[in-house]
Amino acid sequence: MSAETNKISKFLSYILRHEPQSINLTLDTEGWANIDQLISLANAAGQQLSREQILQVVESSDKKRFTLSENNISIRAAQGHSLRTVHISFQEQQPPAILLHGTAIRNIDAIKQQGLIAGARQHVHLTENDDTAKATGLRYGKPIVLTIDSLAMYRAGLVFFQADNKVWLTSNVPPEYIKF
Repeated sequence: MSAETNKISKFLSYILRHEPQSINLTLDTEGWANIDQLISLANAAGQQLSREQILQVVESSDKKRFTLSENNISIRAAQGHSLRTVHISFQEQQPPAILLHGTAIRNIDAIKQQGLIAGARQHVHLTENDDTAKATGLRYGKPIVLTIDSLAMYRAGLVFFQADNKVWLTSNVPPEYIKF
C-alpha cells in the first residue's frame, strides 16, 4: 500500500469507526455512509478524497477494514467502532476451538486480572492468524500473542461474531479462557 493510500485508509478508519461528526458525516445504525456525501464532506473539511481513492483503499487493504455495499453507493468500517450509535447486525457464529489476540507485554498484569475487555470499542478483536496477532501486538509495544479457548467460551454461552473481514468479535474474554 502506498503512503498516500495508507494515509487515506487511516482517515477513513478515523471517520468511519470513531469520529464521523468531525466532518459532519452521519452514519446509519449499521455504520454505512453514502460515498458521495463522504467525499463531499471530506473535501469541504480539507481532506482531498475521490471515489477512485476510496476504491483503491478497499481493494488494496490486506486487513479488509472496509466494506462496500452491494450497489457500491455506501461504505462502512467492517468492525472496530467506538461509536455507540452503530450496531452492525452480525450473525452469531460458533468460533474455531482456538483464537488469538495480540497485545503488548505491558498489558499482561491487567489482562490476568480482568481478561480482555472491549474498552472504547464495541468488541474484543480476535484472529485465527498468528502473524496478524503479532502485528497487532507490535502496534502497542513489545508484542505477545495470547491463546483464547474460544470454543469453551462459546459452550459457556459467550457470543461470537465474525466481521466481513474475518475478524472474530466478542464482548469480552474472561481470564480463565486465556493462555498466557
